[in-house]
Order: sequence, then structure tokens, then C-alpha cells
Amino acid sequence: MFKNTFEAITTRRSVRRFLEKPVENEQIEAVVTAASFAPSWKNTQTARYIAITDPAAKETIAAEMLPSFNAATVRSAPVLIAMVTQTGRCGYERDGSYTTKKEDRWQYFDAGIACQTFCLAAHEMGLATVIMGIYDEEKLPAFLGLAEDQVLTAIIALGYAAEIPACPKRKGVEDLLRYI
Repeated sequence: MFKNTFEAITTRRSVRRFLEKPVENEQIEAVVTAASFAPSWKNTQTARYIAITDPAAKETIAAEMLPSFNAATVRSAPVLIAMVTQTGRCGYERDGSYTTKKEDRWQYFDAGIACQTFCLAAHEMGLATVIMGIYDEEKLPAFLGLAEDQVLTAIIALGYAAEIPACPKRKGVEDLLRYI
């Protein structure tokens, strides 16, 4: 679909309104397969995904576990993806000691890379996404039945865009880069 990676990166948008058009399981699986190629700490591959397609489950999440602005997005999207990270793996040496002063916070770097890879893969397939990080951090993981060694790191609405927002103003390279 895209001529190059730069085109995919510069045309992907966070979408909050979706068409009432289902996303096929094969499409979700293809996006997860592509996202599995995201780099991770020592190739630990800690990203996991839960696809929530049941309307009643999505409504429970929207009504009870999200602020209103995220609830509206979830209600609009045919699929909600819970991005889960396996804990206790990133940032460690084989003996259990931390490799750096960041300790186990490397798992959040990996989760961010996996989220963006997921969203770019979805974009390549003509699907739209928005990553959301504001949710009830006790109720939603319990509702999803996460194991003790898992943490919910983000939720991603997935579907076909009802509208594509304009690109927000971007900072220029003169603000973002410096040389030493």
C-alpha cells in the first residue's frame, strides 16, 4: 500500500471515530504477526495482545473503566486491543540482577515500540488505530483476567476510520535535533 516507511509514518493518524464495519480475525492476526517483529530487550518479546470484539465486553469497559472521551472511542471501534506486557524479563541479566539503572522500566520502552509497530502494521492494512493510556488501572486488568506476571500497558482502538484527522503541527528538526 505504501511506497515506503516514511510515507507510512507520516500518514498514520490517531483515529477516534470508526465505521460500523467489522475487522476480520485474520486481519487482527496479520497485524499481531507483523507487530511480533518489533525489537525488544534481548529479544524477550514480552508484548501480548487481547482482542476484545464482544460488544457487551466493550460496553462494560467503556462504561465502567474509561473516562468519557476514551469510552466514546471504544464504543465506536469494532475492536479493542489490550496491549499486555510480560513482566520480570526486560532489563535483567540471567542471574536476576538489573543490567542498568533503569532496572525493569525497559519493558515500557518495548511496549511503546510494539504499540507503534502494531499501529503501523494496521495502517498498512487500511485499518485505523489510536493508542489510549488512560483507564482504570485496577478494574480493567482484573476484567481481562491478567496473570500476576502481566501488566496492561495500553489499549488500542482498531477499525476502519470514519474520518481521518488532519496532521497536527509538528516540531521542526531545529527544535528536535542538536549536534555535539
